[in-house]
Amino acid sequence: MDQAPGSPKEPQGASGVPSCYRHPDRETGITCTRCERPICPECMISASVGFQCPECVRDGSGTGHAPTANQPRTVTGGTVAADPRLVTKVLVGLNLALFLVQETVGYSFTERFSLLGQAIVTDGSVGGVAEGQWYRLVTSMFLHSSYMHIAFNMLSLWWIGGPLEAALGRVRYLALYAVSGLTGSALTYLLAEPNQPSVGASGAIFGLFGATAILMRRLNYDMRPVIALLAINMAITIFWPNIAWQAHVGGLAGGLIVGYAMVHAPRERRNLIQYGSCALVLLATVVMVLVRTAELT
Repeated sequence: MDQAPGSPKEPQGASGVPSCYRHPDRETGITCTRCERPICPECMISASVGFQCPECVRDGSGTGHAPTANQPRTVTGGTVAADPRLVTKVLVGLNLALFLVQETVGYSFTERFSLLGQAIVTDGSVGGVAEGQWYRLVTSMFLHSSYMHIAFNMLSLWWIGGPLEAALGRVRYLALYAVSGLTGSALTYLLAEPNQPSVGASGAIFGLFGATAILMRRLNYDMRPVIALLAINMAITIFWPNIAWQAHVGGLAGGLIVGYAMVHAPRERRNLIQYGSCALVLLATVVMVLVRTAELT
């Protein structure tokens, strides 16, 4: 049961850090500037000063205006959505649907849309990004090589993506996902063998890991869980065979850069810095693709 505003008692996490009054399992160091109850990223709504909880915004007490006078915003300036996990659900559904197509159609579908630098394909023609098939940089992000591959990636996407989408808002979250995935694809194209096909959403998901670390640091959360998770995933990247480590490293780098801009952009230049960082990372991606293409043609 929710406590009434102004209640002197606050839920406490296992470490003694206050927990969000709406989500008792989430520790937080941020409080609503109006009622002073602790709130997690999903509940944070930007106010003229600091952040407010959904109840204070709903009754208009935080601004002195009617509830509809100002549109609620997330911690990074995004619009607060009725379903804060909608984009994550769509991404998971799209990945699962395309995996079903892969299983139904077979290898020919995967070969046609996987990330491939340059190689002779089944029909005897030369295919790959170097041959002008740039779409492979995108389509490969939604394909997977096995049941274990897609299960691990989709569980990670659901666990990390949902809270991050709530904190960033749909548009910023989707931009982060796309830029991270493309950066991972571009670095794979640049460094991997041109005839080595690659598939998977791992680059985009590593970008979400990076942005989550930035957000948790900004909100003074305990960094140990996300650092441990990143360390485990990087160890798997290094020691597990047949993994495109370039996609993981590229996605993580893109996620860290864009995530930092999303979280730390000053309010007066927020959109310029946030979307400008996406444009700069995409520019670096295009440069990597052009450099590799020049080497192969």
